[in-house]
Amino acid sequence: MRRTDSAGAVYGSLLATSVVATAGTSGEYPRLQLVVLLIVTGLVFWATHVYAQLAGERLVGEPWSRHEIRRVALHEWPIVEAAALPAAAVALSGVLGLDYAATAWLAMGVAVSQQVVWACLGAARAGATRGQLATEGVVNLVLGLVLVATKAALKH
Repeated sequence: MRRTDSAGAVYGSLLATSVVATAGTSGEYPRLQLVVLLIVTGLVFWATHVYAQLAGERLVGEPWSRHEIRRVALHEWPIVEAAALPAAAVALSGVLGLDYAATAWLAMGVAVSQQVVWACLGAARAGATRGQLATEGVVNLVLGLVLVATKAALKH
């Protein structure tokens, strides 16, 4: 059975966009701080999703098995993976000569783009029609752009 669930990657991408949109420029090493913030936030949300999934599926009085913990942890791992490309964009932005503001816009662009791609990939793998595929893309683009617009409106 082929997996079509891209929810974790879509969610993680939206999470990465929100982290970048709300991060300020503080400290001596803002790029490094943003990379760490992206990765740590992804890990914390991943762990939270793993726990919530395990707790939600638990039978009363039954302990979790290692197999079940591993299965859920692997299923939710795309939340962390989705932080990798935006974090890499931040890390490489200095080499590209970008200031911190441009770095943030680049990272958000990467995060929103991958969110749309993951949503469309999931839909395509599930056999979506062209119309459904387009809807998936537009909905995810709008969700990402809401965060981008919020950052622009806050001028931060």
